[in-house]
This record gives sequence, C-alpha cells and structure tokens, in this order.
Amino acid sequence: MTDMTEAAPPTVGIVFRPQSPPEQLRAIARAADEAGTAELWVWEDCFLEGGLTTATAALVSTERLRVGIGLLPVPLRNPALAAMEVATLERLAPGRVVAGFGHGVLEWMGQVGARVASPLTLLREYVTAVRALLGGETLDVSGRYVSLSDVALGWPPATAPEITVGAARPRTLRLAGEIGDSVLLDAFNDAAAVRAARAVIDEGWAAAGRPGRASVRVFTEIDPRGGGLDQRIADRIGELADAGADAIAIQAPADVPDPRAFLESLPG
Repeated sequence: MTDMTEAAPPTVGIVFRPQSPPEQLRAIARAADEAGTAELWVWEDCFLEGGLTTATAALVSTERLRVGIGLLPVPLRNPALAAMEVATLERLAPGRVVAGFGHGVLEWMGQVGARVASPLTLLREYVTAVRALLGGETLDVSGRYVSLSDVALGWPPATAPEITVGAARPRTLRLAGEIGDSVLLDAFNDAAAVRAARAVIDEGWAAAGRPGRASVRVFTEIDPRGGGLDQRIADRIGELADAGADAIAIQAPADVPDPRAFLESLPG
C-alpha cells in the first residue's frame, strides 16, 4: 500500500540580525510572540552582538516564542562554559531554546587568536562534549582541543535542548549530520543547494546509525520592500520545503534588518 501521508509543513520563524541595535530586540521579540511566530533566531557575529545575551533577553521578554542561537563559534568558549550557559537558558525557558554551534568565520577567529588547525576536529570534540554535559554526564576527555577532567553540570536541564550545527561544505555537512540534532544552512543557499546539502547531511546521519532522518534548518533572505510579500514568502517556503527544509527562518537584508515587516505575512 502506498503511504499517502503528507510531510508536515516546515516550522517558520524570523531572524533578528545583529545589524539591528540591541535595544530593539525586546520589542521585536514581543511582537513575534504576540503574532504567534514559532521561532526567533539571533546571531553571534564578530563583533556585533553576543548570541547568549541576546537569546536571554528574547526569552525573558516573551512567553512562548522559541529562540534559536545561530551560531556560537566553538573556538571562542570552553565547551564546559557553553554547556553551563545553555543549560541555564533551558532551565529558565524549558523547551524554548535551540543552541547553535559552528566553526565561526575563520578570518574572525584569526583576528582574536582563536583559529585552530583543524576546525572539523574541534567541532566534533566540542559538540560531543556539550551534548554529553547537557545530558547530565560527567566527562573525563582528553582530545586534541577539548580536555575536561571530572566535569559535570551542577544544574543540568531536565531535558537537553536541541543542538543545531551550522555547516556549508560537504565535510562539515556530513559531520553535522552525525553529531547534531539538526543542521543549520545559511541564507546563501537556494533550493538546489538545500537539496544537495540534505543528501550529504542524511549520509552523515545514517553513518552514525541514527533512526529516521536529520532535521534541516534553513535561513533565507527576503527583501520586505516592494509588493507581493505574502506570495513571495509563500513561494520561498514552498521551494525550500520541497528541497528538504524542515524549518525556515526568514531574514531581511542587512540594510533594512528589522524583521517585523514579515510578521503579518507568515503562515499561521
């Protein structure tokens, strides 16, 4: 018998870009919450706004909005500190946190003296350690970059939050499929690129022996200026969903970063 079950529609959210001043964040988060928007994403780009501070502000300003951090550059923080911070957020707002991790822009990592010789090795060791700590484990590890001795969180969350891993190139996409709860693709990906990335991510997921398939999150940029915004958003969501996106976050261009223009046009 043919399975006629349709795939669930993608989760749709908006992005608070760091080109917006921090003092606008709470109003934007409240507007998204009141509009029933599923998710709000914040960034951590050098040298603009901190991902953990902006996520905290958005969470405490809202009641139901899910807040994603895309992405925390792994060279910048010890993984025990990152796990401690994320655990605190999850306990403050259970079920409303998505913690994103990635290589960071290598040029920026070089600027602050944090660039490493093997970003893939660091990403694997780091995310593996953070996941274990958030799961309540006590860690004794000695890797190339991550070394922890008898480390455990004093306040682990009751349920570990989703960890998404940012990726662009094939080796990182495959690794992200292995170690993340989901994989985050940036706004430069069109539907064809998402489809190709999805295949590589699923390979990594299967290689790790995980059931089902990976969850793929996609940022996409739409200019709110001009007519037909409702249709343009609907068309983009449809294209990316058909390509394999499970969740989509819409961002405005850097010169007009406020995402509130999208709120009335998002699917209910």
